[in-house]
Amino acid sequence: MKCLLLGTSGCHLCEQAETIIDGVVVTETSLDIERIDIAEHTDWQVDYAVRIPVLLHEDTMQALDWPFTETDVFHFISNLKS
Repeated sequence: MKCLLLGTSGCHLCEQAETIIDGVVVTETSLDIERIDIAEHTDWQVDYAVRIPVLLHEDTMQALDWPFTETDVFHFISNLKS
């Protein structure tokens, strides 16, 4: 399952989100995370600038907005699978 982690460089909340997601990936090995800097995507800046970090499922575009915990990420992934 592929998800995008939307953020920007120098964003301390994005760094916290990366740490949380890295902890989930250790257990949830089917999860593929691509980190995206929204500064390089004008359309995403409009939609997500005040919401980052955001975990976005690539196929369905379902989003998990910050703040989130490892438990929140596991629930998000579980809901995507069902």
